[in-house]
Amino acid sequence: MTQRPLILITNDDGMAAPGLKALVEVARHLGEVVVVAPDSPQSGQGHAITISEPLRLKKVNTFESIEAWECSGTPVDCVKLAKHIVLKDREVNLCLSGINHGSNASINIIYSGTMSAAMEASLEGINSIGFSLLDYSWEANFSACKPFIQEIITYVLSNGLTNCKLLNVNIPMVNHEEIKGCLICRQSEARWVERYVESEDPRGQKYYWLTGDFVNYDDGKDTDIWALENGYISIVPSGHDLTRYEAIEHLKPLETAVLTN
Repeated sequence: MTQRPLILITNDDGMAAPGLKALVEVARHLGEVVVVAPDSPQSGQGHAITISEPLRLKKVNTFESIEAWECSGTPVDCVKLAKHIVLKDREVNLCLSGINHGSNASINIIYSGTMSAAMEASLEGINSIGFSLLDYSWEANFSACKPFIQEIITYVLSNGLTNCKLLNVNIPMVNHEEIKGCLICRQSEARWVERYVESEDPRGQKYYWLTGDFVNYDDGKDTDIWALENGYISIVPSGHDLTRYEAIEHLKPLETAVLTN
């Protein structure tokens, strides 16, 4: 009998998140699933790791007939512990992260715990996919996106990934019938214009609450933001190399300038 692929699943919303449950429900039919997820919400943690205190793992029975572990650390900690402790000496065929409650398109990939977990797995040479649904509600309906997620996972398991190890998949908040398909995109050039709301607690001490507006500076029709705004699932081949190659030649005179001084 052919051995089923080993699929590691994690997230940043915690073990109790409905998005995680939905992802497990899809993936369990496609391979052997092992879940290692945070024991509390970890949104916005980015690629943070825990080095100032010990990490803990606790086996839980959250999903019927699925091996699952809660981790006291960040999403990246979850992947590291999965590889080195939970799945030690086993080859992981695919890492899935999500389904995140909210967008991780464009610049959001930098801040995202969901995508950082998937990226950590990709750094270990594991093909990885981060899934996000553009609905921040805890009661978000994931049923419409499940068939598309299944098709994407099946494709990657069957065909692998070439020239990348990580896909950033974002799904628009529309009904199944309204999703027009998926588009392979580039990351849109956008950023958060941030501000802090200042207030006082009952003891008169000031505190600050981060807020802001997402601003898209990119009108290209090949971007993830355009795809999502027009009813498509966006799929962005992603990676960890932050080099701006187009700037290298422009900066070459700096080498000479430094030597002459």
